[in-house]
Amino acid sequence: MSTRMWFVAGLSIALCLVGGWGSSHAGKESASSVPLETVADYIYSVLAADRTFYTVHVVERMQRRGVIESSENWRLESALPLPAQFFQESSSLAELTGSKVQYRLISLNPINKQSSPRTEFEQKALAAVLTHPDKPYKGFVREGGGRYFQAVYADQAVSPSCVTCHNADPRSAKHDYKLNDVLGGVLISIPAPE
Repeated sequence: MSTRMWFVAGLSIALCLVGGWGSSHAGKESASSVPLETVADYIYSVLAADRTFYTVHVVERMQRRGVIESSENWRLESALPLPAQFFQESSSLAELTGSKVQYRLISLNPINKQSSPRTEFEQKALAAVLTHPDKPYKGFVREGGGRYFQAVYADQAVSPSCVTCHNADPRSAKHDYKLNDVLGGVLISIPAPE
């Protein structure tokens, strides 16, 4: 099974959990419901596993063997998408499922300005995961007239290619990242009943 198929399968399971949670009565727990905090953890585990696998076993392996490079302009250059772009593309595909669950990469030092924090919650969450990378920052927020459960998990440099890319990009505010440093965060947003 391809990486993308594993990703879609894992995300589908996580989204089914969200659906199961949402089908319980608002504010009431049933025996079959899963707390939003747990659902966010499940979604994150799938996202992190798929992105790490792609980074280490596809991008790094292909570049090391000189088979194909990864590039920000991957569509034009017939290259592999950068791991961050893989993440963004999979997020766009997940939106096509009709689920209101969203996820994206955010950073206090983004290379792509679209990854800057957009809310006070995101700003606080990034500061928190920089200080405590093993502890996700979670809470309820109001956005666009709706209520959401949001969780931000530390996005760490999992491979030498992460470090090299972030340190070498002229748009990067930092050029001294090391393996396992926190690059930013993974934001997961799940609709929550009133």
